[in-house]
Amino acid sequence: MTLAHFYPIGTPGQPWGDAERAQWRARQQRQRSYHEDVVAALERLGERFEVVQYGQLDYAPDHYPLFAVVNQAWDPALPSALVTGGVHGYETSGVHGALQFLDQHADAYAGRINLIVAPCVSPWGYERIQRWNPDAIDPNRSFRDGGQIEEASALMRWVDARADGLLVHMDLHETTNSDLEEFDPARCARDGKELVPDIIPDGFYVIGNSEDPQPAFQQALVAAVEKVTHIAPADAKGELIGMPLQSNGVVWGESRSIGACAGFTNARYATTTEVYPDSPRTNPQECNDAQVAAVCAGLDFALAQR
Repeated sequence: MTLAHFYPIGTPGQPWGDAERAQWRARQQRQRSYHEDVVAALERLGERFEVVQYGQLDYAPDHYPLFAVVNQAWDPALPSALVTGGVHGYETSGVHGALQFLDQHADAYAGRINLIVAPCVSPWGYERIQRWNPDAIDPNRSFRDGGQIEEASALMRWVDARADGLLVHMDLHETTNSDLEEFDPARCARDGKELVPDIIPDGFYVIGNSEDPQPAFQQALVAAVEKVTHIAPADAKGELIGMPLQSNGVVWGESRSIGACAGFTNARYATTTEVYPDSPRTNPQECNDAQVAAVCAGLDFALAQR
C-alpha cells in the first residue's frame, strides 16, 4: 500500500518552528483513556506483581504516572528481561499485548527469570493515538544520551538502577496504515523534507539490532508467531520497510545508534516486534496474541541458551 499526502501544517521544504508545533499539538484530541485501559489493568495485577511508578509525565493540564511491573520474587542470581510497549502510543497491541502477557503468562517464568514490563511508555500518545509526544518528538528516536525526552529518560534511569544488565529486551510495536496516511507526511513536513511513500508490510515481522542481530533468536520469535498470525512477505525488492530480508519475517536495522528503545539496554537478545493490525487477515485480539507469542518465544529461547 502506498499513498502520497500533503500535510496541512507548515511550508513545504521548511522545518517546523514553535508555531507549527503548537498548531500540530492543538489538532491532537484525546480518544481513549490511559487510566481506564492501562492503569486499571495494572491495579488488578497488583496482588500478583510489584507495580512500580518509575516516573511521571507532566503535560499541563494532564499528568501521567509511568508504571513498570516487576515479579515479586526478584532474584539477583537470575537473568533479567525487559518488555516494553507503547513507546509509540498509537501502536495498540504493544500496550495490550504486554498487559495480556502479564496476566496470562508471566507467572510461568517465576524462579526462572526476573521480569520487568513497562506496558505503556508514552501514555499521552496512547490517549491521542499518536506516534509523537506533545513536542512532536518521536520517543523511539530518543533513547540515547541518557534520554532526550522524559518518556525515554525516566525509563532509562529506572532500568539502569533496577537491573544490573539484561539478557532480553523486547520492544512491542505495530506498523499501521496511519504511518502512510498521517505520520510519515507529518514527519516530512516537520523536518522540511519531501515525502517518499513507503510500503506497509502485511503481517508480523521483527527488526533485529544490526549491531548484534542474534539471528537465531529473531527466527525463534517468527516461528512462534506464525502459529498465531501471518508473517509479512518481502516486497518486490526483497525488503521490508526498506531493509533487506534476512530470513522469513526478519530484518536487521540500526537500534542503539538511532535511539530506538530496543537498543538502550545492551541486552544480548533484543528485538523490535511489528504487527500490521489493518490487515484484512487479522484482528486486534490476534495482534495481541502475536505479541504475547513473541514475548514467550523470546524468553524461552534466551533461557534455553544459558
